[in-house]
Amino acid sequence: MRIGLIGLGRIGSFHADTLAGLETVDELVVTDPVAAAVDAVTGRIPQARAVDSPQALLDSGVDGVVIAAATNTHAELIRAAVAKGVPTFCEKPVAGTIAESLAVERAVAGSDVPVQIGYPRRFDPAFVAARDAVRAGELGRITTVRSTTLDPAPPPAAYLAVSGGIFRDCSVHDFDAVRWVTGQEVVDVHAVGAVDPDAPEEMYAANGDHSSASVLLTLADGTIGVVSNTRTNGRGYDVRLEVHGVRDAVAAGLDEGLPLRSTQPGVTWPSGPAHEFFMDRLAQAFRLELAAFTRVATGAIDNPCTVADAMGTAWTAEAATLSASEHRPVSLEEVRGTAMQ
Repeated sequence: MRIGLIGLGRIGSFHADTLAGLETVDELVVTDPVAAAVDAVTGRIPQARAVDSPQALLDSGVDGVVIAAATNTHAELIRAAVAKGVPTFCEKPVAGTIAESLAVERAVAGSDVPVQIGYPRRFDPAFVAARDAVRAGELGRITTVRSTTLDPAPPPAAYLAVSGGIFRDCSVHDFDAVRWVTGQEVVDVHAVGAVDPDAPEEMYAANGDHSSASVLLTLADGTIGVVSNTRTNGRGYDVRLEVHGVRDAVAAGLDEGLPLRSTQPGVTWPSGPAHEFFMDRLAQAFRLELAAFTRVATGAIDNPCTVADAMGTAWTAEAATLSASEHRPVSLEEVRGTAMQ
């Protein structure tokens, strides 16, 4: 297969290596406005060749395209790829704003061109096993779901300026995991956020963003979801999910690389080294996710995360953003109603 890759920043460069390692991918066609990023990828990946624009990439006869560009370009690039008839994988979120996301949803609704949205925890073996346990009824009635994403260091200020904020670019992974594992939709959100007082103003305050956040979710069946996020976790990259039921409880992410230090005397677990970033903690999930996309592109399997599915997460992020801003609980019905006016 010939796969196109738009965007060669942190995640795009990582995807280039992952795609190059897939047996089904014979050639990569890549593009990025930063020449150094292009040179770095083509220099280390023999099967990668560069073109000078996304349109040139779409015109090159690729069998599928992976969009790893900035969030504020997602909507335009998805529409261009679908118009060209190219199967598309786009990193989360669907788009930079809920209005743009709705426009994308409408644009692809009548198309038979698949658009897969990237939520890698759906492919992490531990998260898959947790979902299987829930769906098999092993835990009984679910009472609480806890999802965590703690980054070891914040992304660049330039990224934060266009990311849409912590709820739209970080918490969405947790919102999606909660929805996907439980099979339940979120109905109400209560979010709070804090700003690191030592961070430069352009990092958070200038963008109305937060460096740490917590969100309390109410799911359709009454289950409570608890989401925890921070941009700076000194011990490492922490991605976990706990699901508690009346008969049993399970957890994903409790491995030897868990970035926690026990204060219980005599306890040496986890032994480390701690996960440093998503590249090591979720490497297998990303590989399985992109391998699945190559099969989606050929029609071999159904799309595991459609735009319509991802909109449930987008609405949750919208409600969380409003909740933290106005210091009150917000229902998804409210934000949907406002957006549709």
